[in-house]
Amino acid sequence: MFRINRREFIKSMAAGIGVVSFGPVFGSLAQDAGNSHIQTVLGPIKPDELGLTLIHEHVMVDFIGADEVNKDRYDPDEVVEVMQPYLEEIKALGVNGFAECTPMFLARDPEVLARLSKSVGMHIITNTGMYKEPYLPQYAFEKSAQELADMWIHEARNGIENTGIKPGFVKIAVNPGSLIPIQQKIVRAAARTSLATGLVIASHTGHGVAALETMDILEEEGLSPESYIFVHAGSESNQDFHFQVAERGAWVEYDHIGENSAAGALKLIKNMLEKGYEDQLLLSQDAGWYNVGQPKGGNIRGFGYIISEFMPMMVESGIDQNTVDKLMITNPAKALTVKSSGGAKAVSPGGKAVSTFGKVKGGK
Repeated sequence: MFRINRREFIKSMAAGIGVVSFGPVFGSLAQDAGNSHIQTVLGPIKPDELGLTLIHEHVMVDFIGADEVNKDRYDPDEVVEVMQPYLEEIKALGVNGFAECTPMFLARDPEVLARLSKSVGMHIITNTGMYKEPYLPQYAFEKSAQELADMWIHEARNGIENTGIKPGFVKIAVNPGSLIPIQQKIVRAAARTSLATGLVIASHTGHGVAALETMDILEEEGLSPESYIFVHAGSESNQDFHFQVAERGAWVEYDHIGENSAAGALKLIKNMLEKGYEDQLLLSQDAGWYNVGQPKGGNIRGFGYIISEFMPMMVESGIDQNTVDKLMITNPAKALTVKSSGGAKAVSPGGKAVSTFGKVKGGK
């Protein structure tokens, strides 16, 4: 079995040679993908251009609440200045793809992400969709699932607000346990958005019952399980739920990886691999977090650990390098590839303008 120590691994990643070879890894994916693409903040790319990817991270967040969040609460120039070095660090380690998972009403800012993407030379993907209480605007409770979907579909087809920047996935959240009515509606809206646009749904979950109920709703709406990511799966202590989600065909994401959680994450990964679910497993850190309202964003957690420490740890533990490449290169690209979407519904007039922050511009 192929093995490599940390120093050799990092040198190879920084040089872009030796350890990770994008071409062979992407052979089957490129054939399956055809003319499909991944939607970044700078436009569409081919799936095999994404490369080594962190599929669940954050540049900026603001948890003040949907009624108060707005762009006046932070300086975009400062956010770029503070966060750019963290992205440059992982770019030097070989990271080429970065899914930014901050949803609307929590300080999603596609223009900041586009600036960082250009300056760092990294493929960054943003999202459409909504989170959960108390970070939902009032109209989320008043509008129907279809009306919410129409708004998100409009973003996917025309861009977020007036930026022209399109999302590359749907980000939602659900409550722990059985889904409450508002989160059931959010899930249905996400399903309809995915059906119309081909975007994968990444759902902040962390609870097995919630994940299975989410899948039930998605399937009721006619959506394939492969369009659903069980985000924060590692927060569910009963791994049988992880296996059930994977068995039904969805993605299981362990995105809590860090120095204090590495041993537990490695055990979860090995259990999934032993069950044969390597094609449905995604890894990341949920790191970054420039916190709006704190000086210079507060205590930023860097993005480098999973590359410089955890990936070599996986290899040293006996996981072969091809599997590591699949988890960090092939699987993220496959999950984020926009799927063919027949039968898309027309966007209603009421879905034409939704604010990233707090106001509905036009529409109902």
